[in-house]
Amino acid sequence: MEKAKVSAFQMFVLIVLFEMGSAILLGLGSQAKQDAWIAILFGLGGGVIVFFIYYRLYMYYPDLPLTSYLQKIVGKWPGRFIGFLYIVYFMYQASRILRDFGELLATTIYNSTPLFVINTLMIVTIIYAMHKGFEVLARVGEIFFGIVYLTAILGMLLIVFSGLIHLGNLKPMLENGLKPVIKTILIETITFPFGEMIVFTMVLPFLNDKKKVKIVCLGGMILAGINITITTIVNISVLGVGLFHAATFPLLSTIGRIQIADFIERLDVLFMLYLIIGGFFKIAIYFYAAMAGAADIFQLKNQRKLGFPIGLIVLCGSITIASNIAEFMQEGIVIVPIYLSWPFQIIIPFILLIIAFLRNRKKKTSPA
Repeated sequence: MEKAKVSAFQMFVLIVLFEMGSAILLGLGSQAKQDAWIAILFGLGGGVIVFFIYYRLYMYYPDLPLTSYLQKIVGKWPGRFIGFLYIVYFMYQASRILRDFGELLATTIYNSTPLFVINTLMIVTIIYAMHKGFEVLARVGEIFFGIVYLTAILGMLLIVFSGLIHLGNLKPMLENGLKPVIKTILIETITFPFGEMIVFTMVLPFLNDKKKVKIVCLGGMILAGINITITTIVNISVLGVGLFHAATFPLLSTIGRIQIADFIERLDVLFMLYLIIGGFFKIAIYFYAAMAGAADIFQLKNQRKLGFPIGLIVLCGSITIASNIAEFMQEGIVIVPIYLSWPFQIIIPFILLIIAFLRNRKKKTSPA
């Protein structure tokens, strides 16, 4: 595994950029309609609880990534097998996110450009970043973090001054009771994006101040959760419940409505700027986790050699994962949360924590 060291702020920035990633672009929690923002906040609370599973595992094995301490908890070969499944999961997630961003670019500004070309350009950039190493990725994150926030503040001011916000669209709260909100939390918001913190179990050993792991991760999750919640409230207030629920990319529709004095309009460029930055970092972190995990499982000294083959798999996966956007979205709503997200983000880590607790308790109680 690469011997990288990153500061607490750099890790915090990567967590915020990763968590916001595609969650801000998509209509997160739209199944709960005008109560989507409530589902996101409770999803954040559930995600924090899930994170403490990862944190306790990290405390048992602070110098090891997930794929390494799996072998210590359940044994060498079972651990390697589960670790391999996690590598496949990370690559699958990278493919899905690449398809997300590729579809959005292809359906908005690059209408005549094949999806394969758009995805290829993104994955080539990520392979180059992986060749430079995790420390470089973290330093680049610091730069783009400021750009993202300046863009977000500018966009929010323009939406407010355009007079587009109608808070009445958020009413009535809990019109259909708690059932739709609870269903949305369990199926969507607890796992996407907050449960995706599982990927950081591969890079937390890089943090140079191990005492700050908890505050860095929780701070990043909470800030990202607040940002996503505010964005959702704005989207519902501007578009109304019906369009928010129907739109594939609600934020794009919201920004497209900005118009001030018949002069400032068509500010889709703000959306596209965030789109490329958010997509890059989310795919890159999943990509890096797959690379580091594969190098660990197969005991390769130079993990950077894995960049091209994994990149090829992710690229091909992004194209073949679904035949059209409707099938792709349906797969993400029905199959991924139940059959992938819950097992890999919650069930397996919880079982690992129980086994790790029992193993470490035996070590402490055994006679010297």
